[in-house]
Amino acid sequence: MKKIITIILVLGCFMFVQKASAQKVFSTDADYKADIKVFVVDADYKADLLVYKVDADYKADGNDGKWFFTDADYKAKKKIYFVDADYKADLKVYFVDADYKAKWTNMSKKQLLY
Repeated sequence: MKKIITIILVLGCFMFVQKASAQKVFSTDADYKADIKVFVVDADYKADLLVYKVDADYKADGNDGKWFFTDADYKAKKKIYFVDADYKADLKVYFVDADYKAKWTNMSKKQLLY
């Protein structure tokens, strides 16, 4: 019984750590350093993901479009590079002004941030 409880606690901690770090991103200065190339579109309907920039890492939980930009690449779950044209991008984003607006509009791209 004690072993089962330990396993459940370990799995629970692992799931929490995965969720808590899912949307921490670092903006690199070169495309070859990035995991994902991102283009910022000028309208929400053109985006794969509507992103809200949060001010604390604990607010960036899950894979729902709430991003926290870290100050170092090793603190981030994903390294991104902002490209200058949409055809160069793996992911198109639009920055929204409220956290409840953050969401995926193209679910086929969601795996990019796991």
